[in-house]
Amino acid sequence: MALFHATYCPHHGAPLCAARARSALADVYNHELTPLQKHIAFFDRDKDGVIYPSETYQGFRAIGCGVGLSAFSAVFIHGLLGPRTVPENMKAPAFKFPIYVKCIHKGKHGSDSGVYDAQGRFVPEKFDEIFKKHAHTRPDALTGKELNEMLQENREPNDIRGRVGGYTEWKLLYSLCKDKDGFLHKETVRAVYDGSLFEKMERERKEVRESAKNK
Repeated sequence: MALFHATYCPHHGAPLCAARARSALADVYNHELTPLQKHIAFFDRDKDGVIYPSETYQGFRAIGCGVGLSAFSAVFIHGLLGPRTVPENMKAPAFKFPIYVKCIHKGKHGSDSGVYDAQGRFVPEKFDEIFKKHAHTRPDALTGKELNEMLQENREPNDIRGRVGGYTEWKLLYSLCKDKDGFLHKETVRAVYDGSLFEKMERERKEVRESAKNK
């Protein structure tokens, strides 16, 4: 109940209004999600519309990240995004830094590729531009050097927060998803933007574990 302590209603009582607040937050899944909402929905493990650091940790573990990286990612992401996504007229619980799926567009940082617009919608032209500008070795993939070139070009003046956010996100993606030759493929990056990559990675890990059990 701590999450919704600010939703007290003198007419119906706190428990009822808290339940309504929970329902309102989860209602985001009853509508078409934006690509940015789909991108983070994987980490909303109980699909209640609110992502806590523990859920982000679980999500990173589910796609194969180690304990240390998963813990760091959870702390970093929630510290960066959590306070910016709190809905109007709602008070977030102290020191828990939840991320609200409905308002994730408010957490969009600068120094990025522009593939998501201000409302969290996917911009195909900006996505294709990444590879037209920076994929010098292969037209459908980025090397580590080419990725660095893109990050350098995206940097905005005096935007430390955005630079750090963009660098961390892309470097983590490259580390997890590059192929054996060091290429990060266009189709993989596309799947990150609509959230389907995370689901695929978790499913593949489950299949590997099940296969190992049956041997």
